[in-house]
Amino acid sequence: MKIGIITHKLVRGDGQGRVNYEIARKALTAGHQVIAIAMEVAPELQEEPNFDWVRVPVAALPTYLLREHSFAIAAAVWLLCNRDECDVLHANGFVTWHPGDLNTAHFVHSGFLRSGHYPFRPWQGVYAAYQSFYTGFNALLERFIFRRAGLVVAVSRKIAEELMVLGVSEKRIRVIYNGVDLDEFRPGYSVRRVLGLPEGKAMALFAGDLRTPRKNLDTVLRALVKVPEVHLAVAGTLEGSPFPALADSLKLSDRVHFLGKRTDMPALMRAADFFIFPSRYEPLGLVLMEAMASGLPVITARCTGGAEMLTPESGIVLDDPDNVDSLAGAMQLLRDQPELRYSMGRAARNVMERFTWCHMAENYLEAYREVACV
Repeated sequence: MKIGIITHKLVRGDGQGRVNYEIARKALTAGHQVIAIAMEVAPELQEEPNFDWVRVPVAALPTYLLREHSFAIAAAVWLLCNRDECDVLHANGFVTWHPGDLNTAHFVHSGFLRSGHYPFRPWQGVYAAYQSFYTGFNALLERFIFRRAGLVVAVSRKIAEELMVLGVSEKRIRVIYNGVDLDEFRPGYSVRRVLGLPEGKAMALFAGDLRTPRKNLDTVLRALVKVPEVHLAVAGTLEGSPFPALADSLKLSDRVHFLGKRTDMPALMRAADFFIFPSRYEPLGLVLMEAMASGLPVITARCTGGAEMLTPESGIVLDDPDNVDSLAGAMQLLRDQPELRYSMGRAARNVMERFTWCHMAENYLEAYREVACV
């Protein structure tokens, strides 16, 4: 089978890119041919004899909007001339005007707009106006492309529900969760002082984009005020983030450790006692899956994509991500009961053993065979 994958990146160090990287690897191992229409591809994939890369160079353009839509036009032009080279065409959201046999919805911009937690309004300045236009424009394009795909893959139940709101028939939606590397993210122990963290303290971990309130670090900090003796490690780029100043104003500077962008997340996971991720809007929290694979109990919110994977034995799911008291109560429970942390962490690891990258890629190959036979 000749599989065409249209995505911006096929690399390990990118969320959507990692998904497509693992699919390509599995397909090549199974003897299929892969044609990638992409901006960037991992060097090891380029060396595979059954792998072809249609390079779409748009990096010199000044904004994501221009880069993405120049890519979409270039990919459509190539497919207009070469579509017959692919038995199956797999797109990822709106990456081209050409409809795919299968399209993976990693994010639904209209769902974010409707969530009640969209942080940008056009009148708030140039950056906010750009973000508002970017989100609204992509919402329209996704509606167009998802409704024309043969099969739409949702990365969580939350995304499946949002696709149905867009008018995609439930019969054309398949939920395939992303995977996690169980060898890279595993239970264990890291020396905290090597990571810049204090020893002998109850340590929570938060990771995510720190530039906007979507990941909900503001509520986490306010809840932390109510839970003395708990320290919080925060991983994420600090440039332009308002949260260090918020931590200072809440007198939390001695208990909140801003670590910046990290490439050692597996070690950080092994240094923490529990993971906090009450994101206000999330299609699928890959970092949540990584924490569970690391044997950490998780505190998250029902509106966070992927929360449905948690069982009562493996974590705590809050009804309202903005309820400070509920979040503080969950943190205090895990602070005071180390035996509960251990049992939840073990249960979380057991859950994640069903969600490997290999299992995810096998599900995609099965979906390819289905749409190729239609």
